[in-house]
Amino acid sequence: MNRHFTRITALTLTAAAALTLSACGGDDDSGKREDKTAAADTGSSSSSASSTASASADPGRPQIELPPDLSYTFDWPRTRDKDKNAVLADGEQSIKAVDLAIVNQDPLDKAYLFYYEGEAAAGTEEFIKAYVNENARVTGAYRFYDAVVNIRSKSAASLVYCEDQGKAYDMYLKPRKVNKTPVTRNSYVLYNTQLRKNDKGVWVVQEIHSQRGSDSCQP
Repeated sequence: MNRHFTRITALTLTAAAALTLSACGGDDDSGKREDKTAAADTGSSSSSASSTASASADPGRPQIELPPDLSYTFDWPRTRDKDKNAVLADGEQSIKAVDLAIVNQDPLDKAYLFYYEGEAAAGTEEFIKAYVNENARVTGAYRFYDAVVNIRSKSAASLVYCEDQGKAYDMYLKPRKVNKTPVTRNSYVLYNTQLRKNDKGVWVVQEIHSQRGSDSCQP
């Protein structure tokens, strides 16, 4: 997954090049853009909180409990398609699972490994390691919006979405200090994820690409 990460990101990523670990207010733009290619089949604009709750409550899924200084808004309307709703619900959990690993300072945290595999898992591990090496974690408020799900087969899908990192920051732990950065066009990030439905019925992330400062995500 990607978070903000200005100074820390610059220290890491060769192995995680496909996972553009971007920072609000940062200047690098190493992610690959993949444009939105499918129209959303949306129903009523209800909150996605219920889908997230049901996903996290399923047997075998990791419990993701984050500190109160982290908050998330998913402006992802429910669709008329249960498979698309499942992709959205697992997408929410996968995002939070990465932050949990950062909070736990554990690059092999079981929660994110439940939702990531292959290239995406390897890149995410490097991303988390960078926070651990800097003795830092994430804090603040995230907003996710303009989600587009494309179901390609019974076991393959893509999820494209935007992230607003304008109120999300890095926090160094010793001494405790929040690295607040100004909001710029680079605070808005476009993500394209490729997912596979595994034998547990979970939509796991196999690839993730991003473009910071994308025109598609500007307010």
